Amino acid sequence: MDDALPIDAALPEVIAALRTSRRLVLQAPPGAGKTTRVPLAVLRAGLTQGRILMLEPRRLAARAAAERMAATLGEKVGQTVGYRIRGTTKISKSTRIEVVTEGILTRMIQSQPDLPDVGVVIFDEFHERSLNADLGLALCLDVAGALREDLSLIAMSATLDADPIAELMQAPIVTSQGRAFEVTPHWLSRPVAKTQKLEQAVADLTLKALEEHEGSALVFLPGEGEIRRTEAALRPHLPAGTSLHPLFGAMAFKDQRAAIAPAASGRKVVLATAIAETSLTIEGIRIVVDAGRARRAEFDPASGMSRLITTRVTRAEATQRAGRAGRVAPGHCYKLWTKGEEGALASHPPAEIEVGDLTGLALELAMWGSTADQMQFVTPPHAGRFEEAQTVLRMLGALDEKGRITPHGKQISRLPLHPRLAHMVAKGGSNAPLLAALLSERDILRNAPTDLALRLEAAKDPRRFQTNHPWELHRPTLARVHEEAKRLAASHKGTGPNATAVLAALAYPDRIGQRRPGEASRFILSGGKGAVMPEVDPLAATQFLVATDLDGDPREARIRQAVALPISELREAFADQIGWHDVCEWSRRDGRVQTRQQERFGALVLDDRIWRDAPAGDIANAMLTGVRQLGLQPDPKAQRFLARAQLMRQNTPDFPDFSDTALLTTLEDWLLPHLHGIKTTQDWKRFDLLPALQARLTWDQQQMLDKAVPPHFTTPLGRKVPIDYAGAQPRIALRLQEMFGVTRHPTVAGTPVQVTLLSPAQRPVQVTEDIPGFWASSYADVRKDMRGRYPKHPWPEDPTEADPTLRAKRRK
Repeated sequence: MDDALPIDAALPEVIAALRTSRRLVLQAPPGAGKTTRVPLAVLRAGLTQGRILMLEPRRLAARAAAERMAATLGEKVGQTVGYRIRGTTKISKSTRIEVVTEGILTRMIQSQPDLPDVGVVIFDEFHERSLNADLGLALCLDVAGALREDLSLIAMSATLDADPIAELMQAPIVTSQGRAFEVTPHWLSRPVAKTQKLEQAVADLTLKALEEHEGSALVFLPGEGEIRRTEAALRPHLPAGTSLHPLFGAMAFKDQRAAIAPAASGRKVVLATAIAETSLTIEGIRIVVDAGRARRAEFDPASGMSRLITTRVTRAEATQRAGRAGRVAPGHCYKLWTKGEEGALASHPPAEIEVGDLTGLALELAMWGSTADQMQFVTPPHAGRFEEAQTVLRMLGALDEKGRITPHGKQISRLPLHPRLAHMVAKGGSNAPLLAALLSERDILRNAPTDLALRLEAAKDPRRFQTNHPWELHRPTLARVHEEAKRLAASHKGTGPNATAVLAALAYPDRIGQRRPGEASRFILSGGKGAVMPEVDPLAATQFLVATDLDGDPREARIRQAVALPISELREAFADQIGWHDVCEWSRRDGRVQTRQQERFGALVLDDRIWRDAPAGDIANAMLTGVRQLGLQPDPKAQRFLARAQLMRQNTPDFPDFSDTALLTTLEDWLLPHLHGIKTTQDWKRFDLLPALQARLTWDQQQMLDKAVPPHFTTPLGRKVPIDYAGAQPRIALRLQEMFGVTRHPTVAGTPVQVTLLSPAQRPVQVTEDIPGFWASSYADVRKDMRGRYPKHPWPEDPTEADPTLRAKRRK
């Protein structure tokens, strides 16, 4: 037995909780020993006659945990303790504890839902909240509830908000105290200059830490590229006797083991990604240098794609990293940020189910026969993004229209690939496994053009390719591609197409691009989005291509990798999805209804002809779009009618609504029957809108409107003067003499009409809303002034008794 570890004190409580409830949430800080002690304790307690499965988020951690437990038992891996990871299995009939990576559990449950011979499932490092771990827990809860009441479940984590997990699992919480030694933090005195490269700043900080303190150092960086560049900057300046080791997930296992093994002599520096944050114990680490960056896969709903982004670490991640320096003795953590900047860090990283690609999850749930809302997720997937994932699966033929899995969907769900690539392998020929491996890995060429065909050529014959081409091949990535392609080919029986472009199009049918007319390097994709590539790229002038790597820009994605697709191959591969469509639509650019007959694949137009006998009804419907763009544009007559109708509605709420909003949302009801022959912007400008507006009213409503809000004011002489309803209140203008004898002010819908009284020369004399008041007050002054100016016209002393007139006085 190893030396005592902090978790040992909590093991009796762990076993007691499992005996009572078969569920447990275990909190234990880094270094407590939960990964290697808990499975062995469960085995010794005899809680199950079945196997104990423990899930690890990474392959290196899974192998390391299995080896450590086997060593504790004095055995080799594959006896009592074994592991199963992608591409490698070490188990036997005597294996009781099996350490697996998270995706393995999903495959096991999908193939045998009752998990025969499995008694306990342990989710290690559950705080990382990977999509596979969340799905695995949801599936296990479903299995335990419906098929296996005896199945025990444990969720373990160092930094876990335990309450929501415990509530979901209906499980008790057991907390173990750690034995971490004090770690002294060291912040920068000022922020890193924007002009300084990250790798140089990290190298400088690492050298400073090595100079000031003893022990080996663990340096956290976001990815392989930063690790390689930091390695180059650091290696020439390391103290004598200090070894340098990179550590990231895509490395060969023997190189990973070398990084975590104790230094043969002297000190060592390990440059690692987040792979070293949890589970792994690297001997001799007394110093941590944290670059403060993390790389995450984030789904972009605007583009429908996932992309890797580099972000600031969260406080939880920074704490986890710093703890690596205090495993065996007091340590130091050097942070590449100031103390003031630390307050701006987010508290926890988002769960992958919140930001990742949900296509694989949607396929697994369809295979399971459940919808997302029927499963017990710690964080339910976003409904809109889950629906988008289902759309992709329907496009691939993996789901039917009702969201049920198809036979093809079952086939591709068994392949350890993204559903797009699994579809390509299932439908493609002998080249498909190699192409799938290429598309699953980072680019094997450096600074090369975008052409995917170059990558396939390089992968097939690296030596000849390197002789004939100047671009650098990334050999470690190429080795991983060949290893994965070999594994996929072992079970591949496809006899489908082999052309690179057709295979790529099978995986990305929504990313087949057609060059925009007259625009080299700009493309419209079959899924409807735009894409662009540098004009100097050899593929920029090609007519059709398949974009296999895009940067995710929501407006116009940049094509980072593609392959030319001959039109003949497009037609052959997607013959069942290419068809003729009658298109009658408003063209905003041309300001007219366009009538075309187009041969289409998705958003791509393969052939285009004029549709000469388009039905009048289709043209009118298309013109409605133009009306919404151009606006109603009423002439003065129509404007007066609209103003009257709106005033009427203010006093009679059940009168039809003639506001712009109401009219534009009901165009189909009232305008469509009147649009015969209207096709262009000019046609619309000449269109008489008034009859269509009036037709919205019944005969009774029209009579009601004319009575309450008349279009004209009838003067005492019987003349009809148009009422202007455009302002805040109705207005008329007429000669003062025409209002003689009027003793009641005119009103409309209870509102006084604003009357402008004019002189014989048609100039305003008085504006009033009270004619009787004007006669009694201001008229006398007006009469005095006007008599001298217009002596030929009547100006009686009492206008209320005078007859209205438009004539001058008779000559004597």
